[in-house]
Amino acid sequence: MSQVEILRFALRGLLANKMRSALTTLGILIGVAAVIMLVAVGEGSSQSIQNNIQRLGANTLTISPSFSGGGGMRGPTGGNTGPRTQARQLGLADARALTDRTLAPSVKSVSPVVNAPSATAAYGAASHEISQLVGTYPSYFEAVNKPVAQGTYFFNDDVLAARKVVVLGRTVVEELFGAVDPIGKQVSVSGVPFTVVGVLKEAGSTGMQDADDVAIAPLPAVQQSLSGFGSLGQIVVQATGAGTTTSAQAEVTAILNQRHGITNNNPDFRILNQATLQETVSEATGTFTVLLGAVAAISLLVGGIGITNIMLVTVTERTREIGIRKAIGAPRSAILGQFLMEATLLSLVGGLSGVLVAFVGTRFSVAGIEPVLVPSSVVLALGVSLGIGLFFGSYPANRAAKLRPIQALRHE
Repeated sequence: MSQVEILRFALRGLLANKMRSALTTLGILIGVAAVIMLVAVGEGSSQSIQNNIQRLGANTLTISPSFSGGGGMRGPTGGNTGPRTQARQLGLADARALTDRTLAPSVKSVSPVVNAPSATAAYGAASHEISQLVGTYPSYFEAVNKPVAQGTYFFNDDVLAARKVVVLGRTVVEELFGAVDPIGKQVSVSGVPFTVVGVLKEAGSTGMQDADDVAIAPLPAVQQSLSGFGSLGQIVVQATGAGTTTSAQAEVTAILNQRHGITNNNPDFRILNQATLQETVSEATGTFTVLLGAVAAISLLVGGIGITNIMLVTVTERTREIGIRKAIGAPRSAILGQFLMEATLLSLVGGLSGVLVAFVGTRFSVAGIEPVLVPSSVVLALGVSLGIGLFFGSYPANRAAKLRPIQALRHE
């Protein structure tokens, strides 16, 4: 018997019980679609987190004070018994020290940062409380990947002259100006007049925080008018490249340890390495995606068990047919091939339908996440569904092929 005839017999057997065949393929459909969709959601979540990190710059180090660090108070055995009570704050002198090319050749730029609390901006009758008012240097824009979409950013001359100019985020512009061009207009920030020189490119929201609700001005202007000449909130360091971020971190750590008198492994500052954070997040989200796929694969296993169940029922119902075919000379391989073909077709139809459903499903966002279809998951899910059809269909097929003609013909 040729393969074409085996296929014809298999199709005829499946179409004889259309509803039962459709319900069996539904189990495989759900399993394949679930695997592809959950992997797509995991991949979309991973890319979303990666994009948020990259907005801060992949080669950026963020240095902030740590009040629990420092030398600490010495106990009787010389150990560190508690927080350092005189931990040094970050200052402009620290930022200037990090620009030394001899001590820090891997550092491209250094941007000291102060944040003014509770800053309210007003223009005409409109007012808006800015979530984040930053005082810094022009290098900050490149370091944290905040390009200007309209107008320009401020320059080093503006910093040296402490000019009261400001670059606004899109949210602040919409709240204060609406459709009016803000460039050149003067806004009052906590009662202090600032001239708008630029508007940042829209960044979007990052979790609960609106990244566009921000205003950036020269450091001395913010210190003179709003925050006072105290310590820095942060120092943003940009490495010369993504490959030198780790060496830049080591150089920055050595310089600050020397300046702050740190002789142990408990400094009074902490450094956030965006590259390291990105690698950590990639590993975590990768594991998360694999777990999602593994959970969804259980439904494929259930679908395979359903194929075994239905094929066993089919073999029982068609025992006399099998006996007649064997009695007139059908070889064992033909019977085996027919029932394996039926099980494989059920899996194939269910798998292809699952791929189609998953493809449509990835066009919609899930819990605010845009799913990203992973081609390898499609191939894997479809391949596994076919394997399941062969594996779970082999037992019923073997059972049918081993039936003795005389026993099959006696079956009622």
